Amino acid sequence: MIIKPRTRGFICTTAHPVGCARQVEEQIKYVQAQPQINGGPKNVLILGASTGYGLSSRIVAAFGAGANTIGVYRPSAGSEKRTASAGWYNSAAFEQAANAAGLKSYSVNGDAFTDETKQKTVEVIREQLGQVDLVVYSVAAPRRLDPATGEMVNSVLKPIGDAFTNKTVNFHTGEVTEVTIEPATEEEVRNTVTVMGGDDWKLWIKALKDGGVLADHATTIAYSYIGSEITRAIYREGSIGQAKDHLEATAHQLNEELSSTGGRAYVAVSKALVTQSSSAIPIVPLYVSALYKVMKEKGLHEGTIEQMYRLFADRLYHNEPALVDEAGRIRIDDWELQEDVQEEVLRIWSEVNSDNIYDISDLKGYNQEFFQLFGFETDGVDYESDVNPDVEIPGAYKVE
Repeated sequence: MIIKPRTRGFICTTAHPVGCARQVEEQIKYVQAQPQINGGPKNVLILGASTGYGLSSRIVAAFGAGANTIGVYRPSAGSEKRTASAGWYNSAAFEQAANAAGLKSYSVNGDAFTDETKQKTVEVIREQLGQVDLVVYSVAAPRRLDPATGEMVNSVLKPIGDAFTNKTVNFHTGEVTEVTIEPATEEEVRNTVTVMGGDDWKLWIKALKDGGVLADHATTIAYSYIGSEITRAIYREGSIGQAKDHLEATAHQLNEELSSTGGRAYVAVSKALVTQSSSAIPIVPLYVSALYKVMKEKGLHEGTIEQMYRLFADRLYHNEPALVDEAGRIRIDDWELQEDVQEEVLRIWSEVNSDNIYDISDLKGYNQEFFQLFGFETDGVDYESDVNPDVEIPGAYKVE
């Protein structure tokens, strides 16, 4: 079939297998052009491995450190009549490249939140790799079945206390408007922490330890975001910020637990980027468009792959112990939060409107990168040619 982008709000409902493969190829090429990561991980488990920071972590581990990898992500295969998800095509391309490079690469297709997926993953590690020495937790999901109650709970992106009003943009049309977001209820905050906090990360580490597949000296890392004063009310001081606080507190607990056998646990605070998750957050696409403009002009721009290479090469596997801030977090949002960068972003923010947005921000770049997440608007891909949307992942284990 000939595959074109179809959008519904901040979601693209189609994905292009050739375009996704090309995007993965570009990330691999970037890593291969960098110095090899010495003393890096050997066997890596990535939870939430098919897009964004999870995918880039997998690529850096494999092609930067020569690691074998197991990726856990939701199944979303295509058929003759409909496309798979971008994550499915990304993972297929990754596995093909990893196998060609002589690296072991496996996928577990299941909901990372369930016990069944955890048990299946433990079996696959035991069977294929023995143990893992790095566990990356990069799960971003809107809902989770609460293991304590059996109820499905949803996360929300809302401020706490007062309603919050600020500028936002429809990144498809360039229309800048004001949006008001009502505050979260106590129950909504609680549910957001259940979905996006550190509970599931802790359950994964317990399952791996109980199964005997976590190496004594293993490292585990999860990803967080702090952001600027523009996004603070909706993000860090909002419902999602409470979940990130919980995630960061979990890192301290896990670090204490793992340190007795030479292991360690961290949260890495990353920069704002175009991801499927961030596109859903009001205000953030406009902030990212302004940030991209400034960081590109200053030669400081990074995508997920540059961020993850810097995390592995300069932080995790560079200094012992890794460089952390006063709260014990690894910071790779340092360039985003430089004073000169934020001053310029605030200046753009105060001036931006529907008439000048394409001139004073990088909304064009934001838009292109959004479609590239789904394999579109990618150089060297013929979008008029007929492609098979049904792509297999040979190393995939399905959770029944």
